[in-house]
Amino acid sequence: MTKKNKKELSPEQSEELLKVLKDRFEKNMNRHKGLEWAKIQAKLEAHPSKLWSLDEMEETGGEPDVVGYDKKADEYIFYDCSAESPKGRRSVCYDHEALESRKEHKPKNSAVQMAADMGIALLTEEEYRELQKLGKFDAKTSSWVKTPSDIRKLGGAIFCDFRYGTVFMYHNGAESYYAARGFRGSLRV
Repeated sequence: MTKKNKKELSPEQSEELLKVLKDRFEKNMNRHKGLEWAKIQAKLEAHPSKLWSLDEMEETGGEPDVVGYDKKADEYIFYDCSAESPKGRRSVCYDHEALESRKEHKPKNSAVQMAADMGIALLTEEEYRELQKLGKFDAKTSSWVKTPSDIRKLGGAIFCDFRYGTVFMYHNGAESYYAARGFRGSLRV
């Protein structure tokens, strides 16, 4: 498909994605009080590569939505807002180094590499906690989050989930992967 090579959507694909994003925006106004869709759409149309990244988020089950606006940088912030960790991004270890360290039963990819390929960033623990203020996410799954380098140097990686009315942050070996663990991303436009 040309979409994968060019990192640009066709006019038809762009129009279809913008409709999906607008519908989600209008159905979830609690996530972005005070923001106007027309301004967001104009910004997206001016940055086709960002629209491509949002399509990647959508195609892998992330259900991206606007969660904020950074006035200083003049950027709208999108997070994956699917109820559970995006289905198309599960069963991945943390990063390429972890993937390479596995001798057998390697997953197909890593969270860090997938995010880079999609043009998005892994949520940080702080962003993950902000997301949880907008709803209940990962009640049955968990999501890798950006791991501090000192933890990663020791072979670990961190993930978060929501259980018992609380956001939990925990650790695993970076090479581990589970069917119920994926990752959530963010994109600034």
